[in-house]
Amino acid sequence: MESSRAARRHRSRPSRRRPPLYTALACVALVGVTAAGAVYVKAGAQPGTGVVSSTVAPSASSTAPGPAAASASAEGPQEGEASVEPVAEPTVDHDALLTAAMKTVSVADSATVSVAVLDLESGASATYGDGAFDTASIVKVDILATLLLQAQDAGTRLTAREKSYATAMIEDSDNDAASALWRDIGGADGLNAANERFGLTGTQGGEGPLWGLTQTTAADQLTLLQQVFGADSELSEASRRYLRGLMGQIAADQRWGVSVVADGSGWALKNGWLPRGTTGLWDINSIGRVTVDGQGCLVAVLSKGNATKAQGISLVEAAARAAVPVVTAAGASGSASASPVSSASAAAVSSAR
Repeated sequence: MESSRAARRHRSRPSRRRPPLYTALACVALVGVTAAGAVYVKAGAQPGTGVVSSTVAPSASSTAPGPAAASASAEGPQEGEASVEPVAEPTVDHDALLTAAMKTVSVADSATVSVAVLDLESGASATYGDGAFDTASIVKVDILATLLLQAQDAGTRLTAREKSYATAMIEDSDNDAASALWRDIGGADGLNAANERFGLTGTQGGEGPLWGLTQTTAADQLTLLQQVFGADSELSEASRRYLRGLMGQIAADQRWGVSVVADGSGWALKNGWLPRGTTGLWDINSIGRVTVDGQGCLVAVLSKGNATKAQGISLVEAAARAAVPVVTAAGASGSASASPVSSASAAAVSSAR
């Protein structure tokens, strides 16, 4: 048994146990800085102790953190710190820009025009006007697209007869060829069924043999052009390539309309023109792909109520000139003013299909 003196000596030795706070702080010191850049530890030795943090900003030199970094809290910005919010890109209202650009285009009191345009590189698009128009001969692109889709579904290719008609219908705008292929696709029923798959929502095939009186919108024609010139299409690559090829070889007297804004021969198009017997006024339409300053654009311009074919062509070309810069980089320096009829346009006025 320990003597009372020994017991007193034992009780008088200083204790080797460290206080809890000392232990906690030592643990924090031993944690150190991790390669990940930050370690956060809560010291719980005494009530009221806050979050202890060690923060290192990632860097190639692995520089030790400064006082400011070491004081950062894991629970968000401290008082006086400025939080950095991402800056949103400004939204561009291309429709409003196109509406403003179209105010520079001279439109006769009797006429109406609608435009839709898409920059294939940026995806920027704009539409002006949403009324329905007679297609006239631009429906021939839709007829051939329908014929090609039907052939794909049947697992067949176009016959020599169908190819002959297709060439005459697109390149020369031959009406007899169009009538033959209109019957082949099943008339309006066949066209409407294909257009539903193409994504057209405002187009209705003409009654009976009247394919030229098919009703459509500029927005729908832009959708159709995307089926022909875009990759996301119901048409196969072979079908799209075939149709694009024909649209790139339009007869010389028909090279007017949206092609007026193209760089040289950087275009593929189809035009339509129709004098209405009841009014004597002209429907003038133009759709296609153009290359402007190296950028590919799809453009659809529809018009009706033109006093003459020449007036309608001038209107369509002026609208195309106004529309394309709205969605391309050329808009910074491009002009949206109306222009006179081109020499090719003037030569085309004497013939009609």
